[in-house]
Order: sequence, then structure tokens, then C-alpha cells
Amino acid sequence: MKLMSPEKDAASSLRNREWGVDLDAPDLPTSEIGFLRELGGPTLLHLRGADGTRTRVVTTLLHGNEPSGLRAIHRWLREARRPATNVLFFIARIDAALREPPFSVRHLPDRRDFNRCFRPPWCDEEGRLAREVLDRILAVGPECLVDLHNNTGHNPAYGVAVRIDVTSLALISLYADRVVHAPLALGTLVEATIDHFPSVTIECGRSGDPAADETAYRGLARTLEEDDLHLEAFDGPMSVLEDPIRVCVTDAAGLAFGEAPDADADLTISADIDRHNFERLSPGTPIGWIRPGSAWPLDARRPDGTECSHEMFRTREGILETRFEFIPIMMTTRPEIAKSDCLFYAVREGSRTGRR
Repeated sequence: MKLMSPEKDAASSLRNREWGVDLDAPDLPTSEIGFLRELGGPTLLHLRGADGTRTRVVTTLLHGNEPSGLRAIHRWLREARRPATNVLFFIARIDAALREPPFSVRHLPDRRDFNRCFRPPWCDEEGRLAREVLDRILAVGPECLVDLHNNTGHNPAYGVAVRIDVTSLALISLYADRVVHAPLALGTLVEATIDHFPSVTIECGRSGDPAADETAYRGLARTLEEDDLHLEAFDGPMSVLEDPIRVCVTDAAGLAFGEAPDADADLTISADIDRHNFERLSPGTPIGWIRPGSAWPLDARRPDGTECSHEMFRTREGILETRFEFIPIMMTTRPEIAKSDCLFYAVREGSRTGRR
């Protein structure tokens, strides 16, 4: 496959590239870093498939520190495999991914989280790019969209679905056997497209873990190469986690991670907190420490926006512990991620099957 010269509107940062097909001579840089440098910026890649009447969309690098999807796409393209349908790839925050050291920052300083920009107002550079990408995706009328991500903490692969239905579960089953039902309103790409066609997020595992890269690659190959994804016929087992509560650290609170309280931080979270991801936490489980005299450092929101942090947590002699049973997911041990996004989500276990 040979990369053709990009089409680019002078007023846009988006590159729009077509691929010529030459299955005997893949013509790509051998490294994913070289591939990103050749792309040069946020890029839509159009690839012709065996059935030119249908299109599938795969997006990745909406966060610059989540490389598994990019690695899967690069590997798949290098192998010059033929897709069953037309494919539209969107590779987003190449600028953040290339910031040294590569794949270390979610987004550039003073820039918005790109996967929070897919809703009005479209008033800054990120918003305008999100609107343009969304318009381009909607214009091709795809049969599905898969958005590939990583976590920063220890997590198994799982899907995230705005709604639990047969098509969402069928797509997620190409990558994982568990799903988080997240009917939130964060401004994500999947939220913006779910009313138009099946759209899911796949959290492939921890960033930098070869197993996460392999999960992304195997799922991608199935997504692109299977002629029929059976989006209306899924009836298999799937662990469903529901009612996510988004647990954040307040803007004013100083945060640290450690094995003991940090005297300079309002809130210290246990350094190995991510070992609890997808575990059931009983009431009274300690997760950290609040410095005496500090203001309450947590903000927890249910899907309807209700604040419930005091219902979830209490302090006992300075130790922060849980009040009721829940399952944490996406726990991170990186302060910059916890402050700019969230500390974790708390969910409860729902059905063990995809049948509804």
C-alpha cells in the first residue's frame, strides 16, 4: 500500500489521504514513530476494500499517550491486508504523541482533551477540528465506528458503550468480554455518533503493555477483515458493568500517590491503587489519606450529574475509606491524569450476558 499525497484545506489542520493498493509492496515507515512523522498531523486515511459500498471507521490517538490503536493500524497496514469494506481511519493527536518522550502526554499543554470536544461550542482549534472530523465521518455513512484507547493503570481489555444493545455488544465482543455502560455526556466522539450508527470505545489495556497492543491488533483485524460482523445477531456472554460514577479530585486539592501520607498534599492515594481495578471493594476499604485541616478533596458525579462523594467515602483518623460496595475501573496512579481527567470510575455489576 502506498501513501498518496494529502489533500489539505488551507484553513484546516486535518490531512485527508487516499491509499493506493499494492499488496506486494507495503510502502510505509517501519516504525510507528516514523509513520506518525510522515503523516505530520491529524489525518483521515481512506482505504478501498473488497466491497466499496460499505465503510467502517476506526479512530485512535484521541489521546496522545494511548498508542495501542496506532500500533495496531500501523502493523495491519504494513502487512498489506485487504479489508472487507472501505475503511476510514482517523489518527488524531499526532502532535501530542510525538512530544518527547513519545506517547507520554495525553494532550499538549494549554490544549483541551480532544475527546471532550465533539459537541458545541466549536469555538477553538480543538473544537473546529472535532467538528470537521465528525462531519467527514458522518458523510461516508459508515456501518460502525470503533474508537481505540488505553488506560494508564492496570486494567483488562473492556468496551465502553453509551447504550447496551445488540450492535454495541457485537462490536465490543471482537475485542473483549466485558463492557461498561456509560450513558455520560462528556463530549466524546462515540457520544456524537451513536445516534447515527453503532459506535463503541475499546479500552485495550494499559498503555505500553504488549498484551494491550495485541488486543488492539487482533480486534482490528476482525473488525476490518470479516465480511459480516453480525451486528444484529450477538447473543453471547458479556459481563456488563453499569451506573458509572466519575470520581475526580477537586481543582484546589493537592494530590500525591504514595505508600504513606504526603505532608505537602491534601490527598494522598495509595501508590498501588490500580491493583483494585475491576475488583469488588467492600465498605471500609482504605484507598488513601486526607491531610488534617484540608478541605474535602473529592467530587463524585452520577450520570445525572448528582454529586455523591460523601455518600461514597468517609475519613477515619485521616484514612480515606469506602462507605459502600462498588467496582472501580480506570484507576490511575499518574497525578496529571487524575487531575486533568478523573481518578477513577465506580460501577456496579449488572447482567452476565449480552441478551436484552
